[in-house]
Amino acid sequence: MNYIGVDGVPTPADQAVISVMDHGLMYGIGLFETFRTYGGRPFLLERHIQRLQAGCRTLGIEYAAEPEEIAEQIAGLLKLNGLAEGYIRYTVTAGDGPLGLPAGDYGKPRIIIYVKPLPETGAALYTKGKPLWRLATSRNTPEGDIRLKSLHYMNSMLAKRELVQLEATRQSAASPVAKSSHVPAEGLQLTTDGCLAEGVVSNLFFVEGQTLHTPEVGTGILPGITRAMVMELGARQGLAVEEGRYAWSRLLSADEVFMTNSIQELVPITELWWMASDAELKVNELLSQSRIVGEGRIGAITSHLLGDYREKARDHDAT
Repeated sequence: MNYIGVDGVPTPADQAVISVMDHGLMYGIGLFETFRTYGGRPFLLERHIQRLQAGCRTLGIEYAAEPEEIAEQIAGLLKLNGLAEGYIRYTVTAGDGPLGLPAGDYGKPRIIIYVKPLPETGAALYTKGKPLWRLATSRNTPEGDIRLKSLHYMNSMLAKRELVQLEATRQSAASPVAKSSHVPAEGLQLTTDGCLAEGVVSNLFFVEGQTLHTPEVGTGILPGITRAMVMELGARQGLAVEEGRYAWSRLLSADEVFMTNSIQELVPITELWWMASDAELKVNELLSQSRIVGEGRIGAITSHLLGDYREKARDHDAT
């Protein structure tokens, strides 16, 4: 990453700085959006900016943006960084403030745009899928009415650390062949009362028959932009789309499971992993257990939804 956008100005990465008095640093007051480009243009940018603006209003950050202007800035940063396509993180921090909690709004936010290459996922990820670990780190409740994509990301960081430890356990028990074809897993957080919530960096869906299920926003999940698009695409396919509160057992019997985010689109989940007590062994000893989802590869409904999503992204690219 050679250049970063700072308040609309492409800036060499080693010169891109903000003040130590910025309340994004001091108190985590700030928001961000992550998305990717197709044909060099950000996909669903208007929806991301709408969500960002709504969050800024909640936090008292005076922020306004024009999607076309942002798209031009991103195009310039892609070119400066030698990228045809990019992973974009668009960040709004509160800006400078006193040491102490202010009573008023933030009138001078800072805007930071990071770009980096898209991850090299490989085509096999979208056919063979990836594992999903049930985590012990529960999803915390949002600070306000709904979860904002805020700079305060501690809950997800702790979940990621747990996932890394669980993956080490899975790898240590794997055969040499399995290790050579290792696909990093995603982690699933539950609510404190045991309902399905969301992944560390993704939203969750599962399929039962012709019904597409996803946890409701009331579970504390981020109302994802890709999540909303997939729900729309599912309805257009004639699927029943249901938001609700679900137990882990629903995933164990689901026909298909997949996760969504703006970078990786729709990723099939083909293995479920969890740590469970074994009463026949020592008290409190934990064993890892797993179950294959469906036929162990992408299901028909997930495949159709992924195809529709990519077609919409290509149509966007053509415009």
